[in-house]
Amino acid sequence: MMPEPEAGKPLRADARRNRARVLEAAGAVFAARGVAASTEEVAREAGVGIGTVFRHFPTKEALLAAVLVDVLRALADQAEALATAPDAGGAFFGFFTRVVERSNTKNLYADVLAEAGVDVTAATAVIARRLRAALAVLLDRAQRAGEVRGDVRVPELLALMVGASRTAGYAANDPDVRVRALAILFDGLRAPGYPGAEGRSQ
Repeated sequence: MMPEPEAGKPLRADARRNRARVLEAAGAVFAARGVAASTEEVAREAGVGIGTVFRHFPTKEALLAAVLVDVLRALADQAEALATAPDAGGAFFGFFTRVVERSNTKNLYADVLAEAGVDVTAATAVIARRLRAALAVLLDRAQRAGEVRGDVRVPELLALMVGASRTAGYAANDPDVRVRALAILFDGLRAPGYPGAEGRSQ
């Protein structure tokens, strides 16, 4: 089991900057060249020595886990920012779409880590709880606004997000299929009798 990258003693300001620089570089390198890219490439992109990378991330798996947590943290930040959006339904369905759009990257990291024997659930537990809580707020607001059916709970919503994310991977070469599949799913999530459901789910 790998501890979550967020855990540990607080870092000095310069160490925090270096860690953030390495994480940003890793995200860019892995996105451009795939997860097979080396930590040396990440170090060059970040403009730091390889020793700095290993000081923060002793293994490539630790680096990949930190990048995955960073992806989830960005989603949590977005969900929390939408918690006071005037259009509760738009915020909910917009965020759902954003999760699916980021799913290929997230799933790739998670799959590689799982294949390496990393307990991904444990490695992302802290940020996953924060994301789940933010998602619960978006769901509750959308239900109170009468835009999402009232019998949907967070566990079902998460299952639907996982399924939609895998569908996005399946339809990676045909974006229209992904859009239509989401539209069908969103129609199923809409509250019965919601006016304009078909138009809003496109």
